[in-house]
Amino acid sequence: MFEVITLGSGSAGNSMLVRGTSSAFLVDAGLSAKQLSVRLQACGVRVEDLSGVLLTHEHQDHCGGLKVLMNRCRFPVYCNPLTARAMSDAGFPHANWQLFQNGCAFALSEFTILPFQVPHDASDPVGFRISTRGACLGVLTDLGYATRNVFDVLKGIHALLIETNYDEEMLQRDIRRPWSVKQRIQSKHGHLSNTAAARVVEELHAPDLRHVILGHLSKDCNSPDLAETCVRSTLEARGRGTSVYCAGQDVPSPAFALI
Repeated sequence: MFEVITLGSGSAGNSMLVRGTSSAFLVDAGLSAKQLSVRLQACGVRVEDLSGVLLTHEHQDHCGGLKVLMNRCRFPVYCNPLTARAMSDAGFPHANWQLFQNGCAFALSEFTILPFQVPHDASDPVGFRISTRGACLGVLTDLGYATRNVFDVLKGIHALLIETNYDEEMLQRDIRRPWSVKQRIQSKHGHLSNTAAARVVEELHAPDLRHVILGHLSKDCNSPDLAETCVRSTLEARGRGTSVYCAGQDVPSPAFALI
């Protein structure tokens, strides 16, 4: 078994459950500890049974529930040294850190995890290639653009979580965000727009890609319909029958089975 479920994804918090035959772990823990517990329980997983948490970076919407969870159980937290340092500098209590180096694969139960650097305004943000028994999941959340290394690492994946943070026109029309914030979001160390994410999926060399999960949508500057339409139309134009699903903030997604 290899399945993925987004527990919640958006500007208010992000977390994904990855479940195998003998283990389950989270990618990020940005929801509240209470919501993480409730949503995990709905998926048939207890917090105490988690094999660990993979952290992409230290921003609150990716690690906000971790401190309380760590008070309940001492599962390992996997991140790179600069992310761990940033968490500690921000007052995060001592955790059971399992430090990895970007570009170096490591084992987490039956899974092989390959972290790789992505451009974003954090200390040392990463994406992940997660694989077991020949099936591969790519995790791309919070990046300003896809580097050549991103495309190289994610060759041949079977499922992809990718952020579609904003619609370009909606962001420009938004009156609540100052111009400086809009510039940050659109910068090379900001976030992917719907169009940019669709371009990544289009250019990715993954002929057996079965599932694309869209995540991290801005509540104010995007909509599920816009994100799905943009990515799906790009895939259809290339004749690819990949399923497209837009993850929500408030409820877990269906389970996407890779094997």
